[in-house]
Amino acid sequence: MGIGSDAASYLVASSNVTFRVVPEKIGEHGGGGTLYILNCSDANGWWITGYTAHTLAEDLYNLLSPYFQTTIMIQNTTQLAKILNGTAIQGEKVEGAVIINTFGEAVPIPTEYCKAPYWDDKYARYCHFLGNMTRLYNWTWASIVGYPFYYVSNTVSLKDDQNGWGIWGMNQTAQRGMYAFLQGLTNMAYVTPDTSDIYKSVGVVSLSSQVLDLCNYYGIYPSPYQTSTRAIQKSKLTAYPNLTIGLLIFNEKDGCYPGALYNHMNGTRIEGSLLALGLTRTPDIRLTALGLLSYYRPRLYRSEYTATGTSRLVVLQLGLVGGV
Repeated sequence: MGIGSDAASYLVASSNVTFRVVPEKIGEHGGGGTLYILNCSDANGWWITGYTAHTLAEDLYNLLSPYFQTTIMIQNTTQLAKILNGTAIQGEKVEGAVIINTFGEAVPIPTEYCKAPYWDDKYARYCHFLGNMTRLYNWTWASIVGYPFYYVSNTVSLKDDQNGWGIWGMNQTAQRGMYAFLQGLTNMAYVTPDTSDIYKSVGVVSLSSQVLDLCNYYGIYPSPYQTSTRAIQKSKLTAYPNLTIGLLIFNEKDGCYPGALYNHMNGTRIEGSLLALGLTRTPDIRLTALGLLSYYRPRLYRSEYTATGTSRLVVLQLGLVGGV
């Protein structure tokens, strides 16, 4: 039945035919494979309007856990302190992990770091420590929305502090947090960070072609256009040695990166990465998921299970219509 035929055909599958997609596990061929999702009950979030860190963590778990060998919800800052010390929680591999911070512009801080020297420059030194650990353990740290590392939060140890907007249990580190993290990530000694803007508002931005092309593959469909009010200025990144772009999630605009994954390179080896989505609230966790999947590129194995005789070929014979 070729192109000139009056007949067409299609295959009809019975309702008891099942189709299955099995994702490749990130890290199964060596290195990494653990996903940590911050879900700390003793921290508050900011710039996640309409959500809580808990609901975002659940949604991210449902989206991404099939792609990782192990997925662990970090339920409090005590557990966060363990992985910051390189200690596994459930026997998982700590090195090469992905850590998603669901607290928006705030980052949870364990009690043992709410003291000197970590509180230097309004806890910028703690952010430097996070950058150091990200490099040391070759983590990919993911910030889902807004300014990364703009606040630190612990509802017990910082109960008398508020972020300037009436949210208690939170301290405002401001621009210093991002500068300090990049110092640590790129193996620079801590110095009091710059306080000038590292970010810029660039308005409507578009997904990069690489990420957009993978929407169909992974079945994740965020809007390809978003608003970025916290894009990172390219000119501010030149001070950090061996920092490269591992993936453009959004296209560059006005000399800024609205959303990208950054790698710290040691020769040809990656030592620590940061995914930063400088978008306005509210967060769309599909962008975080799609960004990570576009970077790691796990394959999907599609299978069809069917029983004998449950599919049949249907042939349509087109009638010839004549007129007078």
